Amino acid sequence: MRPGAPAPGAPDTKPKSFGPSLKRLLRRLAPERVLVVLIVVLVTTSVVLNTLGPYILGKATNLVFDGVIGRQLPEGVSKEQMIEALRAKGDNTFADMLGAMNVVPGVGVDFGAVGRTLVLVLALYLGAAVFGWLQGFLLNLVINRTVKRLRSDVEEKIHRLPLRYFDSAPRGDTLSRVTNDVDNVSQTLQQTMSQLLTSVFTVLGILIVMFWISPLLAVIALLTVPAAIVVTAQIAKRSKPHFVDQWKYTGLVNAQVEEAYTGHEIVTAFGRSREVAAEFDKRNQRLYESSFKAQFISGLIMPAVMFLGNVNFVLVALVGGLRVATGSLSLGEVQAFIQYSRQFSQPLTQIGAMANLLQSGVASAERIFEILDAPEQSPDPVMAETRPVDRGRVEFEGISFGYDKDKPVIERLSLVADPGHVIAIVGPTGAGKTTLVNLLMRFYELDSGAITIDGVDITEITRDHLRSRIGMVLQDTWLFRGTIRENIAYGKTNASEQEILDAARDAYVDRFVHALPDGYDTMIDEEGSGVSAGEKQLITIARAFLAKPSILILDEATSSVDTRTELLVQQATAALRKDRTSFVIAHRLSTIRDADLIVVMEQGRIVEHGTHDRLLTERGAYFRLYNAQFEAAAAEA
Repeated sequence: MRPGAPAPGAPDTKPKSFGPSLKRLLRRLAPERVLVVLIVVLVTTSVVLNTLGPYILGKATNLVFDGVIGRQLPEGVSKEQMIEALRAKGDNTFADMLGAMNVVPGVGVDFGAVGRTLVLVLALYLGAAVFGWLQGFLLNLVINRTVKRLRSDVEEKIHRLPLRYFDSAPRGDTLSRVTNDVDNVSQTLQQTMSQLLTSVFTVLGILIVMFWISPLLAVIALLTVPAAIVVTAQIAKRSKPHFVDQWKYTGLVNAQVEEAYTGHEIVTAFGRSREVAAEFDKRNQRLYESSFKAQFISGLIMPAVMFLGNVNFVLVALVGGLRVATGSLSLGEVQAFIQYSRQFSQPLTQIGAMANLLQSGVASAERIFEILDAPEQSPDPVMAETRPVDRGRVEFEGISFGYDKDKPVIERLSLVADPGHVIAIVGPTGAGKTTLVNLLMRFYELDSGAITIDGVDITEITRDHLRSRIGMVLQDTWLFRGTIRENIAYGKTNASEQEILDAARDAYVDRFVHALPDGYDTMIDEEGSGVSAGEKQLITIARAFLAKPSILILDEATSSVDTRTELLVQQATAALRKDRTSFVIAHRLSTIRDADLIVVMEQGRIVEHGTHDRLLTERGAYFRLYNAQFEAAAAEA
């Protein structure tokens, strides 16, 4: 990571607000709008059936209660006569209650009617369960499709980002965004969407029925809602920064672990294990603190809302009892209302409990959106791959470039490389040698000037077509998990077996591969375990040979190869370089004596160019480099 470059997700990065980020996340469900509408219909149906259940159960309670009271009244008199008799005795309370009941004096419980009512309730709940299962199945399908598209979008975005982005982003943090944060968004949607939809529709349905039964009790039940909303909002407001920190430090911890694991040998060799462990402990402690605070603060929502729900229950039970006593409501209606009041507070409690999940998921979504919103590399021109770039004549026309605009690395550099020529680029560290070939590959865009291949500006060629004509072998080898055969074939996916074997022989891979247990089918991992550093380099060279490019770039490609193998590889590349342009970045000047043109760079400028013998004769920068190298070798000897 270059000094001074801000890392995405760094502590000074301001997160987006909760509302817009949540809306943006929900908008990603748009391609599934048909299924979403069907889910809403299923949820509504399920909630309606569930909501009718307590009301019908209240009817069953009335049947039982009416039967019990009717059994206690004298047979042969009418209900109206009993009410008049009670009022005559001054028992107005019982008379009012009896007036609101559907009793027949002397007649007990109608168990047949009770049974039919219970069967109806059972059917309602069974139907609600079926519709609920269907909406859960479809919602799970919608969410998984949405997350699949999100992963694909992030993966495609990664490939459209310029290398400049990765220069300024810790690799572990980027990996955490692509894996951990996407997984967290998936879990958040799966755990909250279904419950959230059900809870919202349940609240609306219950409100309608409660106002239908008793507007007074409904108003009492609603008294606690504003308090619950205020409590939830205030707690969520205080927990959100800690959720943001939680996922930020998750990325930093992953970056630390990935860096320490990749460079384990260096850490051990330089005795920095304690410092690395101390830095990990520091970041891990920050992750622990932010996670604890986020979960603890957000965890206060549910008990607070439950307390308000219990207060609501007490008020409803008290007022409801008085209304039954005055005959304004039946016992069944009060029973149903109490059930509704509990059901009403339950979804509010669930919504409050989901607040912490939503906070966590939206915090992860913001980190993902930062990648999706990052500036992309300039788009490829349409149909540009039809432009011929097969001869390999490369011209750098007054190019300038800097990783930072105010710190140029290359300034007004011009250079021509003819087909079949070997161009060696030498110079001290930081002179711009590797930057030059990175610009040729369009890993970075020029600040000014132009690079042409066979007279075609490389910006008029698609990157894929451009890079398919260039073979590149780096000093830092990289192998993929797979067999040696598969790693060689990476240079040409449709290569035949014979082509793979020929490339392996040209790169002298065939010399050592037969000594391995499974030959070309020997499995190696990303770190190249099982083969030496020099053998890994030969495999990457064979990969470039197989591609048969028009332009070849060797960035200190033989640095890990022994002297004898280096000579053999140079002989093999001689045939490959025929009618092809080759750029060789070398520190060992003895390896480039036969180059057609040697370019000496210092501070982003070409200070000398010519053949090996001519540059030594001029006794300039190349002469000083050459003598310094061999003087150092003599001193070491």
